[in-house]
Amino acid sequence: MSSYQLDIVSMDGPAFSGNVEKLLLRTIDGDVEILARHTNFCTAIGMGTAHVVLEDGTERRAACIGGMLSVMNGICRVLPTTWEWSDEIDLERAKAAKEKAEKALQDAKLDEEARVRAQAKLYRALVRIGSASLDEGLR
Repeated sequence: MSSYQLDIVSMDGPAFSGNVEKLLLRTIDGDVEILARHTNFCTAIGMGTAHVVLEDGTERRAACIGGMLSVMNGICRVLPTTWEWSDEIDLERAKAAKEKAEKALQDAKLDEEARVRAQAKLYRALVRIGSASLDEGLR
């Protein structure tokens, strides 16, 4: 299979730069898979587990939350708000964040803004747990 250049730079700095066979991630309009020779493309990233298949066929996964994806002249750039490789996720911390968000959502006195924030925190925790769990199953 052909490969192409993928650059991933999150708010925390460079996360990856190299050639890959494909990238699969969730956008705000649904999942997309980027292969070599993909047409020029730009979209906003949603929340989900990203799958990166390296040139040697190895697959790496990451919790990917928010940001932008662009493909321009054969180079794919992912600029996520959050990018955390699945094998680096602190699963216990993610589970604690999930429990804290669920507890906050049980508060009947929570105003709408706080409820939306708690729901977003819950969803982020679920994405991180899901991404890490995929890697746990492979170990």
